[in-house]
Amino acid sequence: MPRTRSALPSPTGPVRLGPDTHAALRPAAAGIDAGFWHARRATNARVSIPQGPGLLESAGNLHNLRLAAGAAEGGFRGAYPFVDTDVYKWLEAAAWQLGQDADESLATEVDRIVSLVAAAQQADGYLNTWFQLVKGGERYRDLRWGHELYCAGHLIQAAVAHHRATGRAELLDVARGFADHIDSVFGLPASGRPIDGIDGHPEVETALVELYRETGERRYLDLAGYFVDRHGHGLLGGEAYCQDRVPLREATDVEGHAVRQLYLLAAAADLAAETGDAELRAAGERLWHSMTTAKTHLTGGLGAHHDQEDFGDPYELPNERAYCETCAAIASVQWSWRLALLTGEARYSDLIERTLYNGFLAGVSLDGERWLYVNPLQVRDGHTDSGGDQSARRTRWFRCACCPPNAMRLLASLEHYLASGDDRGLQIHQYVTGRYAAGPVTVRAETDYPWHGTVALTVEETPADRPWTLSLRIPQWAREFRVRCGTRTYDRTDAPLSDGWLRLERTWAPGDQIVLELGLEPRLTAADPRVDAVRGCVAIERGPLVHCLEQVDHPGGGLDDIVLDPTRPLAVKHRPDLLGGITTVVAAGRRRSIPDRGWWPYAEVDGTHPEPDGEPVELTAVPYHAWANREDGSMRVWLPTS
Repeated sequence: MPRTRSALPSPTGPVRLGPDTHAALRPAAAGIDAGFWHARRATNARVSIPQGPGLLESAGNLHNLRLAAGAAEGGFRGAYPFVDTDVYKWLEAAAWQLGQDADESLATEVDRIVSLVAAAQQADGYLNTWFQLVKGGERYRDLRWGHELYCAGHLIQAAVAHHRATGRAELLDVARGFADHIDSVFGLPASGRPIDGIDGHPEVETALVELYRETGERRYLDLAGYFVDRHGHGLLGGEAYCQDRVPLREATDVEGHAVRQLYLLAAAADLAAETGDAELRAAGERLWHSMTTAKTHLTGGLGAHHDQEDFGDPYELPNERAYCETCAAIASVQWSWRLALLTGEARYSDLIERTLYNGFLAGVSLDGERWLYVNPLQVRDGHTDSGGDQSARRTRWFRCACCPPNAMRLLASLEHYLASGDDRGLQIHQYVTGRYAAGPVTVRAETDYPWHGTVALTVEETPADRPWTLSLRIPQWAREFRVRCGTRTYDRTDAPLSDGWLRLERTWAPGDQIVLELGLEPRLTAADPRVDAVRGCVAIERGPLVHCLEQVDHPGGGLDDIVLDPTRPLAVKHRPDLLGGITTVVAAGRRRSIPDRGWWPYAEVDGTHPEPDGEPVELTAVPYHAWANREDGSMRVWLPTS
């Protein structure tokens, strides 16, 4: 991609901490102007986002808004009561994009759709086309399934993004009207409000905190706290699916619908940051640990069950039946970023990196036109697929189209998840080619990460009269690294590491250079032995990238009979001709000779364990995020070794 000088956006992205925050770090400004993420974001800006209005039109979302505004005839279109959120998430993505590029055609579309939303709103602030058109104006009678507050949450987030990116208040006025209406309806019985209730799908909570940050209206923060604390008290029948089995403050494990749990936890982190609530912070740290140790796939994907889009049990991490919804990966990034800011610990950004490059990005095709709702870690030989939302084949759009506009908004706002600042200086969480800035400090980065491990940093702006600390995250996966800073060179044996951060403190001068070299040797990874689904298997990783085999690269058979030889070295091959330019990992393996067992596929174990037989085969592993961009076929991440 052609390189342009990065104009640093405002540090005011999806999370803007209040002036009296209790968080350890604040989001810093960053700009991406070349490299891996620049190319993917360019596709998002050039292809995915511009296609949004047409897809929303054909699916009926915009028609419903016109109906609610009295500007069209016909019936409600769509399969679910929450289809309005697809519009709101697209508006948020478009707003963040407008904050970077003055695209007149995109701005015109945003204005048109904002006007539709405003026209559909009722006089008292209520807005939900399903209930206005299908349910005869009935409100809040089905909080478990109705998603009214969930829709309100996405409207609020879109409005905040629109206001921050453009300075315009039309959509913010709509969102405040709805929020004021909700505030007049929901509350504890002692408040005198008519409904003591929660939405079956958390989302409004984190949105209300951001609306408080944008407007300074304390009652929005209080309302968010009310909703968070009323989960787990049986208001929706006590189901884990709706985050209603146990109060969040008492919970010891993540459970139920993965996206719902993660959005609720993001709100809890927001509240802890704004109020200093130590109990909510402790709950978030405890639940994040339980999630990562026993319920997170190697890709960062979350959700073991197709049924109820559920986390599943500890160490229940299947391959071909992994759900790993793209929205869950996005929600994980949002929650982990809030915890990174709240605590200052690098491990949360380690998970963000893993999720961004693998569990999230696999959900978006390389051309930006097709999507995966679910992200399995294996597709078997002979797999048949009828398509649809839970297909293992990429789809143009979905009946439940929550994932595509969600992915668009994360890509459009990605620069806001890269860096932070505090009184000590600048922290770089994710490595890109571009600029990072916090206060009076600006640092330029040049890198071809994740294909190469060198990150060259140059101090461009700095105070001349006082020291400050440049903190570089050393990834959890990095076995070896080296840092050159002036006349000093550090490695893992003597680097000033703290909580995953390499901290370099000095009085800097413009032109000072720092070179971080992360070892990207490919490696074999094994899971905790309690993960039954992959016992006896290994996965191939290189840097932050999980790799997989695809059938198209292994003619002459499928993948179910392949065995990897872990005693043979792994090799790296740069392939500019493949999948837009990638680095593959080459491994040695064999195709097993499977004996014919007749009509019964089981046989007695004779006590011997021979080496795998069969013909040798060279295995080509491609980055998992790039799979399913060629012909349909089998795929697998975890490879048996015996």
